[in-house]
Amino acid sequence: MVTLEEKLFNKDIMSLETYIMFRLKEKTEALRAGLTAKNRAPIFLSMGAPTMSPPKKLVERVKELMDEPNIHLYATPKGELSFREAISKRMKKRFGVDLDPVNEIFSLIGSKEGIAHLVRFLTTQNDNKFEKDIFMVPDPCYASYWQFIKCSGAYGYHLPLTPENDYKPNIEEYYNKMISEGFNPDKLKAVIINYPNNPMGVGTTKEYVKTIVDFCKKHQVLLISDAAYCDMYFAEDEKPFSVFEIEGAKDIAVEFHSFSKPYAITGWRLGWVCGNASIVQRLGKGKSTIDNGIFKVLQKACEEILNDPEGDEYIRQGNIGYKRKQDIMVKGFRELGWDLPDEKVPHTTFYLWLPIPPRYKSAFDFCEEVLEKSGVVLVPGNAFGDYGEGYFRLSYVSSDEQLQEVINRFKADGFTWN
Repeated sequence: MVTLEEKLFNKDIMSLETYIMFRLKEKTEALRAGLTAKNRAPIFLSMGAPTMSPPKKLVERVKELMDEPNIHLYATPKGELSFREAISKRMKKRFGVDLDPVNEIFSLIGSKEGIAHLVRFLTTQNDNKFEKDIFMVPDPCYASYWQFIKCSGAYGYHLPLTPENDYKPNIEEYYNKMISEGFNPDKLKAVIINYPNNPMGVGTTKEYVKTIVDFCKKHQVLLISDAAYCDMYFAEDEKPFSVFEIEGAKDIAVEFHSFSKPYAITGWRLGWVCGNASIVQRLGKGKSTIDNGIFKVLQKACEEILNDPEGDEYIRQGNIGYKRKQDIMVKGFRELGWDLPDEKVPHTTFYLWLPIPPRYKSAFDFCEEVLEKSGVVLVPGNAFGDYGEGYFRLSYVSSDEQLQEVINRFKADGFTWN
């Protein structure tokens, strides 16, 4: 008998599971008492959420603004003009790119919802797998991309990011492969790129991104650049860049940015989309029927920190801290037997992407045993795509002391490479 739920919801929504990070949290909470009893209280290295306090100046400004007249009224969905002007100024200062704050920037309740809505708005439902709208997606990637695409009724075509291709898949090669497999090239809507990459922390080059820009222009395909980690880097000569630093990118690209990671305000939910005016505005028209924008207190406070020297110093100090945390984990895993030469250690984000020990058959088996025995919460690599099997991701956002405790537990509990 068909249940009410099955009758009401479409099959794509019915096939979705709870987001992997929340599933891990639920499982960990169920184990917490037992783990704590054996001196293995949970340590979360799963979700990429900074645990430091936001900039003090930012928090104090929020408190002050709460008493400002009319601050609690509806905001405009596109973002207050001063907010968009501050973003335009930041993009010019940080990347040297010019963006019109009126037509080429739109506020988001976090970049995640913006990408999800864009995928949804671009997709026309079709039950025939080979006639579905297609999004070319890096694999491994931010796990939510697959969910956005699936629940919109589109098809995600995998672009493998592997050591063999230096995490730079040949886009034309996979486009031709896609056609040879029976997919309709006219259904290709967009290519998604994410550098610096979640989950692997790898960056890329302007030369490679230019090949993606050229491909999208040639085939009239949208380029979606997720730049959520662009301010998290440890080497000045590998400073992440904007897609709009590539000539002609604005003709076919939009880019998503977030306040969450650089300012440690993941729960505030602020971001923006920028780039091609017609795409930005069309996305905005759709969003205007769904939400009423960002709380004006947050907009005003964040527009000020965005171009404030204190905000820049906060980001700089944060990156110094993450580099120190990375050093703790790299040193520790080397002691545990992992082969981690310097050239394999990423210079961006707060993630480590490591292979599972050879005695394990799957990433899930390894991460489950680590959780149940040592209380350390890791993410199996295949949660991020098919090419993530055999790896796990850890997020070094915990305190230095907790990170060292992870290494100590691994040593004590036998989680070595061999």
